[in-house]
Amino acid sequence: MAHDTDKIRALVRDVLLRDWGPIGISDIPEAKDEYDAYADVVFGMLINENATAEDIANYLFKIATEHMALPDREMAKLSETAAAAIVALRSNR
Repeated sequence: MAHDTDKIRALVRDVLLRDWGPIGISDIPEAKDEYDAYADVVFGMLINENATAEDIANYLFKIATEHMALPDREMAKLSETAAAAIVALRSNR
């Protein structure tokens, strides 16, 4: 069970780097842990079967626009894309 948890947490981290990546660091090996705090929250949302893709997208959007102060015009789509990919991980459990 712990192995599955670690695997899914790593997949969430990868999705955030690849599909969300509001500061564009996915190609920088030294920055692979930049979104880990957010990945932990998203992982918690994922395993709580009540969190929808919309819930996760809203969380990611809020982080990008309020915490990171990035413009919202691109963040909504990135957040939605990442959230859909993360929710799809539920079927991989």
